[in-house]
Amino acid sequence: MTTLSTHVLDTMHGRPAAGMQLWLEDAGGDTLFAGETNADGRCPGMPELAPGRYALTFVVAEYFAAAGVALPDPPFLGDVRIAFGVADGGHYHVPLLVSPFAYSTYRGS
Repeated sequence: MTTLSTHVLDTMHGRPAAGMQLWLEDAGGDTLFAGETNADGRCPGMPELAPGRYALTFVVAEYFAAAGVALPDPPFLGDVRIAFGVADGGHYHVPLLVSPFAYSTYRGS
């Protein structure tokens, strides 16, 4: 089995994105986990994964609106969905660096 972690960084404010809602789905769209980032922008308690396809969805617009950022209607980024594959055991780290108008991700360690 593979362990999974994420870390969300608010690049607009230069800080961890505390309080961002997210969920994890399998390839069939079933929700495996739903949670919220902690003060460090991390989300502990994610389940172990078997090889396969998954997606993490981050509720970006609500996070920035709650932080007092004036967003257009509709916002450029509402939810950010990162679809990824797990090919082997070990650990997968899927971070998100995000602002109201851009995001980046990669496979971390």
